[in-house]
Amino acid sequence: MTTSGDPNLRHLLARAVVVEQRIRRAVEARRLTDPDPDDAFRGLYLTDENVARLLDADEARAYPSPVPDLDEVAGSGEVPDFGEESGKRSGLTSLAEEFGLTPLDVEILLIALVPDLDDRFEAFYGYLNDDVTRRRPSIGLALGLCGLSPADQEARGRLAALAPLREGRLLLVEDLDRPFLSRALRVPDRVTAHLLGDDTPDPRLTGLLAPWHAVPGVGDPAPLAAALAHGVSPAYLREDQGGAGTALAASALTLAGHRVLGLDLARLAEDPAPAEAVRSLVREARLTGAGVVCAPLDAVCREHPGILRLLTDTPVPTILVGRAPWDASWSAAPPLLLHAPRVEPATRAALWTDAYAAPVPGTIDVDRLLSPFLLTPEQITRAARGAARTTHLEGGVLTADHVRQGARAQNAAGLDRLARRIEPSVTWDDLVLPPDTHAQLRELTARARHRDRVLGEWGMRPGGGRGRGVSALFAGDSGTGKTMSAEVMAADLGLDLYTVDLATVIDKYVGETEKNLERIFSEAAGVNGVLLFDEADAIFGKRSDVKDAHDRYANVESAYLLQRMESFDGLAILATNLRANLDDAFTRRLDLVVDFPVPDPEQRLVLWERCLGPVLPRGKDLDLAFCAENFELAGGNIRSIAVTAAYLAADTDGPVTMPTLIHAVQREYQKLGRLTLASEFGPYLELLT
Repeated sequence: MTTSGDPNLRHLLARAVVVEQRIRRAVEARRLTDPDPDDAFRGLYLTDENVARLLDADEARAYPSPVPDLDEVAGSGEVPDFGEESGKRSGLTSLAEEFGLTPLDVEILLIALVPDLDDRFEAFYGYLNDDVTRRRPSIGLALGLCGLSPADQEARGRLAALAPLREGRLLLVEDLDRPFLSRALRVPDRVTAHLLGDDTPDPRLTGLLAPWHAVPGVGDPAPLAAALAHGVSPAYLREDQGGAGTALAASALTLAGHRVLGLDLARLAEDPAPAEAVRSLVREARLTGAGVVCAPLDAVCREHPGILRLLTDTPVPTILVGRAPWDASWSAAPPLLLHAPRVEPATRAALWTDAYAAPVPGTIDVDRLLSPFLLTPEQITRAARGAARTTHLEGGVLTADHVRQGARAQNAAGLDRLARRIEPSVTWDDLVLPPDTHAQLRELTARARHRDRVLGEWGMRPGGGRGRGVSALFAGDSGTGKTMSAEVMAADLGLDLYTVDLATVIDKYVGETEKNLERIFSEAAGVNGVLLFDEADAIFGKRSDVKDAHDRYANVESAYLLQRMESFDGLAILATNLRANLDDAFTRRLDLVVDFPVPDPEQRLVLWERCLGPVLPRGKDLDLAFCAENFELAGGNIRSIAVTAAYLAADTDGPVTMPTLIHAVQREYQKLGRLTLASEFGPYLELLT
């Protein structure tokens, strides 16, 4: 072993001198008491001469200088702390204070540790155990080297399962099937590395640790830091979508003088031995003087509440972060309950710019582009890095689409299993609506974009458990543009559109519909998107007088939806063809009710032109003005007619002519169950087949 200037190593090796001197004396005693020194099978064991050579070899003791006199050290047991030369204590001294170790605990720990510092000790222990295969000290040997009787109950108690050495996982007792005194002692590699000055995290925690860190400007960490400094633990930070709980917890721990150790509870829930992982985490935190930030609590609180009891019953500062309300059964000690704020718009833009790590063009307003999104600090950082990578693939110039794409990539995938995701591909110019309807949609978009300022900073929706969501009702006949308008709004905000499939929601069994809706709302809380309930009157219908059990359960379902909509934090749109069927209580809870009327002749002409498009070949006989004036159809019907006409034209390998278009109109009328009247088709009635 080579000499090192590291104070930790110098102190440990100096302490090893004491252990070696004790081994010398034990070997001498063994020589005097060996009953059969002339054993013919001695070659199977270490001989006295080999042990003596190892003890006396000059090259074996490359210990740091200065080393105290061996006799003096062996007599006093005191060894100078070489860490004091650099102004701070050695790792061994700090470890003893943190884990509450007695001098005897330290000596036992050193006896178990020295084989990992000097391989000669493996031979020494094999010799003293009278078994070359047992190259670690046994409990009996360790007590004997400390000058204690194996029957000393107080000494044996220092190696009990709940004693500091074993409870803190500083010392492992192996061979548990053997008698107590012959069980082997081993120091875990992580503890050895720490004592030698290496604080690389325990490999057992690989994949479980999260890189959460302090974020300036996110909330006020001072109150929580003051509580942590006074020993208050655990603490629970409850956050909403886009909350900065982990960042605030990390800032508070840093302010209180602790390092930050982040634990991803979602990954821990998948670990095959979560209790073992928690114990390793606690040891890691105690070794490094860290506090633990655990999130998201929702990943374990329902399926694995025992993990929370383990995390909250530790001697290290522990902060949990989640969205679920706290359950008193999760912890023996009542936690400090706080609310984690969201990231404010100004801070959000600064975080994004810092993570992007490159100049942002002056034409890109990051604050405005991110305003519809509710993102955590970690999600903002990942969004910026994702935008940077996309930029490299597309010419190196940042665009607004890159910013939005990076933000949308942070959405969880759970909602995709419950709703159909639509990536918006239409804009405001594609909408053909009355001016007032168009203006209402713009106002609704503005609500979604500025809700943080109005509802958060200005506090315009206090109390009552109300969320910061925006909800609206789109009412109108089929095909009047309700779904398309929702898609346009999503495109303007840079969000995805999620259309809820009612087949996955409605269930004939009592209570199941509410459970399905709760799953949708819960998953939507982790997604930045527009949630569209099409044919909403099927699940948001009016409550009625209770005449039988069916009425009672139907009313319970509606009442649940009323409450859940009000606490929703996202952007929800209800679309219906039958506005009169919706419960009046929903109207009060909605931000806007937008009516979609059937288009007038002028709007229908625009729709005919756009639906036929600029590429589709047209015949010279097309009379779109006649179609717009005479056929009272919604935009969806006109689009369907245009597609049918295009297929007919493709089949004849010719352009869309007036006969082709009239035939497509006839097919649409048949679908709608409408009569073909001469007053509508006029001079083109003869083209009907």
